[in-house]
Amino acid sequence: MMLRASLPMYDLPEVREWTDRLWRAIAEELRAEELREVGIAGVPAALERPADHHAAWRPDGLLFSQSCGYPVATALRGAVRVVATPHYAAPGCDGPRYSSVVVARAASHVTTPSELRGAVCAFNSRDSQSGYNALRRLIAPLARGGRFFACAIETGAHAASMEAVRRGRADVCAVDCVTWALCARYRPSMLTGLEVVGRTASAPGLPFVTAPDISDSTLGSIRSALARAFARPDLAATREALLICGLSALPTDAYDSLLDMERAAVASGYPHLD
Repeated sequence: MMLRASLPMYDLPEVREWTDRLWRAIAEELRAEELREVGIAGVPAALERPADHHAAWRPDGLLFSQSCGYPVATALRGAVRVVATPHYAAPGCDGPRYSSVVVARAASHVTTPSELRGAVCAFNSRDSQSGYNALRRLIAPLARGGRFFACAIETGAHAASMEAVRRGRADVCAVDCVTWALCARYRPSMLTGLEVVGRTASAPGLPFVTAPDISDSTLGSIRSALARAFARPDLAATREALLICGLSALPTDAYDSLLDMERAAVASGYPHLD
């Protein structure tokens, strides 16, 4: 079976060289593990970059990828195994946990999310923890009769949500704090005219995942290879460029807390942003 690897979640064009370097090191360490499970052979030399990141999480041939945590708790439950969760050196991160920044136009003079009643909300996708589920949980106590925003528009990406707010097509969005920090470093013009007006509750960060039929022993080998790659001195500049600063092996059920956020919003009578 031809194996696949991808790292789609923070793969901005400006950091792809660094993402490729990270994968080459992980692949080297995986080959050193001499994975012998039937069907595990030929660690891919290069990352795939499918147009739809959901395609990266198909179980057939999946060796290594990174997913949003919300799908791990919902649509991908049982369809992937969690390998480990990276730590990021970004404001709003704490070890393997992260949060979202709530962003509005600076010219709107909004200072808190409660002032956004009746606004137009932009979100990247309904299966996003950072752009949808976390924001829904934050807004739920403020909603009246199941409503808070005038409407919500789906943009397909955090960058597109930020641009929608910046250009006035929307008034607010929630952006993964790691994405926000990467944009601040590599695309500062994207933040021009935008203001952080709040933060969502923290949650387990975006996990590395593998196929559901990977054995426990092979999963352990993948974790060992990943830990060695993250500790390599020759990758210090790569980790710094990608804001990576650590690694935790969270259990899969750690992501059930994202379902708790969903249930709390529903119990408050606010099942949808729109």
